[in-house]
Amino acid sequence: MGYKTAKDAMWTGCRVAVVTVSDSCASGSKQDKSGPVLKGLLEALGADIVSCEIVADDSSKIVGLLKGYADASKADVVFTTGGTGLGPRDVTPEATRSVLDKEAPGLAEWIRAKGAAKTARAVLSRGVCGLRGRTLIINLPGSPKGAAESFEAVADLVPHALDMARGEGHA
Repeated sequence: MGYKTAKDAMWTGCRVAVVTVSDSCASGSKQDKSGPVLKGLLEALGADIVSCEIVADDSSKIVGLLKGYADASKADVVFTTGGTGLGPRDVTPEATRSVLDKEAPGLAEWIRAKGAAKTARAVLSRGVCGLRGRTLIINLPGSPKGAAESFEAVADLVPHALDMARGEGHA
């Protein structure tokens, strides 16, 4: 097959968008580090990165991007990074929840549980996960380390979740 692992094969051909949600990165006053970390992890697994974008902590902009990727079938998965904390401008979970058809709370709970094994602060993340149509949307923390560890927590689960969303069952 030529794949390093079975996980690599599962991600091959998967269309993924990465959205960094950050006022400071969007304004250019801070460099995005989480988006490139996620992009690198996804590329290593063979995913097809359809977009890497930065958006301010603005509900309407986040909603617009998520709807655009899902409704036009541009991405199988959208990973957001940032805006999941308790800060006054952190609105990613609310924006995401407003576009979901089905929530997948177990994924968000798993991300927090795996993170809490490393730092108690992981339980402060309010990220949500779910489907809009057949597009899986997953909120990850904004720190590069938190985003990477959270992605790794669900990397084996995402391909199966996508199969289920396409009606392919529990093979």
